[in-house]
Amino acid sequence: MKPTIFAVSCLLIALATNIWLASAATNRVIDVDGKDLLARTNYYILPVVRGNGGGLKLGNARQAECPSDVVQEPNEVNRGLKATFVPQKSSEEYIRESTDVNIQFSGKPTCKQSTNVWRLDQAFLANETTYISTGGSIGNPGASTFNCWYKIVKVESGTNRYKLRFCPSVCKYCTPDCGDIGILIEKSGTRRLVLNTTGKAFGAFEVFFKKA
Repeated sequence: MKPTIFAVSCLLIALATNIWLASAATNRVIDVDGKDLLARTNYYILPVVRGNGGGLKLGNARQAECPSDVVQEPNEVNRGLKATFVPQKSSEEYIRESTDVNIQFSGKPTCKQSTNVWRLDQAFLANETTYISTGGSIGNPGASTFNCWYKIVKVESGTNRYKLRFCPSVCKYCTPDCGDIGILIEKSGTRRLVLNTTGKAFGAFEVFFKKA
């Protein structure tokens, strides 16, 4: 009886392990080609809906000395800048749904004193609009980097359509004002990425990921 019990136990453990591995794999973000989204690898972030702008880039929406705002290309044929995703767990090879990640544009920053890492720009809370800007930092999860973490959330099951969401879990004592990332079209025509916490002015910016 003992060998039989041992064999059954081994089988149950193997089945449980396979189920866990399958669950972990299905949790991975998938690019437009059906492949797992890799950490620290270049991708274009592109809109699902055609005819409403292209990829993402740095823009000088505030007429500042350096372009530091995250904006959308006005022309849909332009893919914008390449971006990489860095998971909270630095050892992770893949990007998983609804987990905290840093997002940064690839290449050297336009301004020496800044970075290409996305962050919430708290300077505009007075007009109830929080813009997505750059100048953030990679890693070091906690209160000091709270505004640099985003989540990639699946929009519809069985598809590779996603939205970007700000609702970090990196600080247990912080109370985030969670919301989806949307596109706000300003009077100038600039299409800026903003945090949408009300859902009144604009919906979530639905995207897919194309490996560069």
